[in-house]
Amino acid sequence: MNAPLNGVAPLPHLGVIRVAGEDAAAFLHGQLTQDFALLGMQQARLAAFLSAKGRMQASFIGFRRNPTELLLVCSRDLLAPTLARLSMFVLRAKARLSDASADHALYGLAGDAVPAAADGAQPAWTRADVGAATLVHLYPAAGQPRALWLAPATDPAPAGPALSTALWLWSEVRSGVATLSAPVAQAFVPQMLNYESVGGVNFQKGCYPGQEVVARSQFRGTLKRRAYVAHATTDVDIAAGAEVFATADPTQPCGTVVQAARAPGGGVDAIVSLQTSAAQQPLQVGTAPAVPLTLEPLPYPLLEDI
Repeated sequence: MNAPLNGVAPLPHLGVIRVAGEDAAAFLHGQLTQDFALLGMQQARLAAFLSAKGRMQASFIGFRRNPTELLLVCSRDLLAPTLARLSMFVLRAKARLSDASADHALYGLAGDAVPAAADGAQPAWTRADVGAATLVHLYPAAGQPRALWLAPATDPAPAGPALSTALWLWSEVRSGVATLSAPVAQAFVPQMLNYESVGGVNFQKGCYPGQEVVARSQFRGTLKRRAYVAHATTDVDIAAGAEVFATADPTQPCGTVVQAARAPGGGVDAIVSLQTSAAQQPLQVGTAPAVPLTLEPLPYPLLEDI
């Protein structure tokens, strides 16, 4: 890595949905893949909003701001359609959903810019208040702690050296925890992005849309795809949604690029959702021209290995 992963990066690609009211947590509990009913003030949740067929329509980092208000951080290009779909299910629940992006500033913190980093890495999805801001610890990347910082839009940026958004996006890829965006919406069940292994699915909670598909994939051995971290030695950008092929069979795609970012040491790193049967084969992105792709070790264990 040529550039240090250390500092504070603005995150303009993310937005915020506010869910307010005495039924806010119960409403989200009934719609998303994680437990929001028992969510305390010291935790955040990684969660997904699924279609009835179990396909991910959006992913969130969610947490309480106070007992009757929760915030969901998601990809900004999915915010409007997700807000509209979620709002359809409110019915008689005492919960109001709104786009709160303009009210908040979002930053990514890495390395020494993460508060308490000197005391050791905090578990992912640990939440803390820092003045008027909320700090959520994330999965590390490149050996560095990382965190999400959300504060009122009028507050100054958190202290620390400037970090480019591009380098932060690369750290997101290297963490192996995918954030769903518009090009790949409706393409995956949560396990295809390893969400069951990084805290994004609770198998003990009650019903939510798509739950039967998720449970069947987990417990009947029907899951045929996983997320992998990969590297391509290329000067060409790779887009989310690009098809991945086994080099020996460039006629049928065996995977999809979920996220990709320029690597500071050259080339492109990516999270790819791939047929597990293809993981031991030579791979490429696209066919004309083909970009060779090399899988790298996941930075966390899968649930089946824990």
